[in-house]
This record gives sequence, C-alpha cells and structure tokens, in this order.
Amino acid sequence: MGNCSSFSLPKWIFGDLLSNGMVSIEEDGTHDGIKTIRIQKACEFTASSVLCVCIITWNMNGKMSVQDIRKLVSSTRKFDLLVVGLQEVPKCGVEQVLQEAMADTHILLCQKAMQSIQMFLFGAKSSEAYIKEMKVDKHAVGGCGGVIGRKKGAVAMYINFSGIRMVFVSCHLAAHEHKVEKRNSECRHISHSLFSKNDIHYAKSADITVWLGDLNYRLEGISSMPARKMIEENRQSVSVCSNYSYFT
Repeated sequence: MGNCSSFSLPKWIFGDLLSNGMVSIEEDGTHDGIKTIRIQKACEFTASSVLCVCIITWNMNGKMSVQDIRKLVSSTRKFDLLVVGLQEVPKCGVEQVLQEAMADTHILLCQKAMQSIQMFLFGAKSSEAYIKEMKVDKHAVGGCGGVIGRKKGAVAMYINFSGIRMVFVSCHLAAHEHKVEKRNSECRHISHSLFSKNDIHYAKSADITVWLGDLNYRLEGISSMPARKMIEENRQSVSVCSNYSYFT
C-alpha cells in the first residue's frame, strides 16, 4: 500500500498523514487492500509553520480501489499542498477519483504521467495566487507500461510556491534484492536528466527536493522501527558505513 511521509524542517512542516487521521487503521493495522505501519509522530503543526505539504506514495499493483483512495485523502485536511505519487497505476480513472475526493477543499494544480507512473499535485482552493511557476518533466529508465504496468523511471514537478522552490520526484526503480547498483545508477540518471533541457536546472536550484515512490531498496538485518529511529536520530550515515548490508 501507499506510504505517508512527513518531514520536519525549519520554518515549514510537512504534514504527517497518519497522525492526522487520514488513513483508516484497523486493529490489525490493515483494511481491504491496504496495510499500514504505525509510526511515531514526526512533527506537529505549529503557529510558526509557513507551509504544510502532505506526501503520499503508493504502488497500486495494477489494481484500482476507489474506497482506498478516498480513505487516503478524504479526512481532516490541514495541509496546503498534497502530492500523490503512484506506481503501477491501472488503466482507469484515478485522476477523476482523486479530484472528486478532494473537491470540497482542494483543486488539482498539476499532474504528470509516464504510463504506469503518475503524480498529482493538489492545492487549497486559494493556492493558485501563491504559485509563481510550475514545471513538469519525466525520464524513463526501462520497464514496460501499458497492460503490464511495470514502467521504470520518474516523473517530476517543480513548483515555486510563495517563494519556496520545491521539486518532487516520483519514481519506480529496478526490483530485486541483487540489483542495488542498478537502482543507484537509475537514481543518478534520473537526477541528472530531469529538467536538464531547461536553461535553469530546477532540481539544483530548489530549496527542497523530495524523492518518493517505489524505490525498491530493502532493509536487511534490521526491522522497520529501529531503522526509523536511527533516521530520526540522524544516524543514517553511520548505519550505512558500519553495515552496508542493512540497505539493499
């Protein structure tokens, strides 16, 4: 199922979808079509927040569930922007379902698709006045789209929102445990290629760059919660250097 991410940065805060009740969690942590992971709140909304962005990433596995999509986005919305990155999207009306679910409070500002990889950006109904610039791009690195729905690569969006320059990269990288270097190579190609045809390299000039999607990197020798704790304690570099086998 899709993951809900939040990031805490000086002056602005990315909304934690789970902590705001936007995902329905049953007693066993699941509901039909969705498995959720209970996580500790990464941040809180405060009066000093300049901008709140909620980010969802979901590998749909070629299956469409209107109920699941509505549950993801149809609860309390305390965010200014919503980014939805989807992989292995089936040939159906995902865009329409998202727009209908968000219609009361948010509008679709931008979208980009590359076969089975898609991304949508929603903003509050008053948000268009704060948008100074928007760009989209895509870069393929392999795989098959269409019926198979396994396109590999990335779609990206650049937005200048009230002077804050942000890039969102939604990607689907090579699968399988032994293809670590292939995933690393795909990341490099995507990073160097996106927006490279423009006079200004938007990805390099951004204040915030967020990668989301099905990156297919795996954890070995460590479970999810200890890994999350290490990240919160800003020890990512230590863990990679001390035991590379954690991340494959």
